[in-house]
Amino acid sequence: MRAPVPTPTPTRPRARRAAVAALLCAAVAAGAAACGPSPASPTSSEEAKPAGPFAGLTGSEIADKAFAATAAATSLTVEADTTSEGERTRAHFSFDGTGKCVGTLTTGAAATTEVLKVDKKNVYLRFDETSLNEQAEGESPEVREAMLKTLRGRWVETPASDPDAKDVVSMCDAKELLGDFEKGASGVARGEETTVGGQKALALTEPDGGVTRTVYVATEGTPYVLKIVTKGGDEPGTITFAQYGKPVTAKAPAAKDIADLD
Repeated sequence: MRAPVPTPTPTRPRARRAAVAALLCAAVAAGAAACGPSPASPTSSEEAKPAGPFAGLTGSEIADKAFAATAAATSLTVEADTTSEGERTRAHFSFDGTGKCVGTLTTGAAATTEVLKVDKKNVYLRFDETSLNEQAEGESPEVREAMLKTLRGRWVETPASDPDAKDVVSMCDAKELLGDFEKGASGVARGEETTVGGQKALALTEPDGGVTRTVYVATEGTPYVLKIVTKGGDEPGTITFAQYGKPVTAKAPAAKDIADLD
């Protein structure tokens, strides 16, 4: 009798996504209630109507414009390098509004999961050797061997609506990633003008105790978010947003490369 092969539910990808999402909440929301209270907004007329890029807009108003523009982008690439609860998480995702998405999630030194979507219906996951060994931990030698034999180098296909895949799929949607941003949040200060990836940008800062979050917004063309940096605290890291409007190529795996879990 063949040993049953347990379906590798994306528990590790969900944990990795949660770490990234936690930083996004803390860094992206820039004063949103979901990420803690913010200091009061500037009250002087000079601060309320600043000159320079986005003349006449406060830091909070610029943040509103930037996150709204980013959430509405037709396509983009998000890259994150964060630390949460002492574990490093790296993510690289390119996606568009049609459901196409390609990306990787890596936690710790090497446990990597590839994510692929060609539409809004299904998602494909492929686990590297380290991830498979982590997910098989505690299983009997027979089940472990069967699991590795079935899944090594192959994709697992699952509906995008599957609860186990929900958090992974969320990494492929700008609106989901920025869902904790609260429009009209206060306490975001205008900073210096600089460049990010060769693009002119304005820094928006939000000190919060021992944590400082800085959001860099493009000052030319559409005011997209270009980078978020969080320093201090338990979840430092950097998230970059790039390749706005660039095509995303995603092709479904060949049938032979999809694991047969039956």
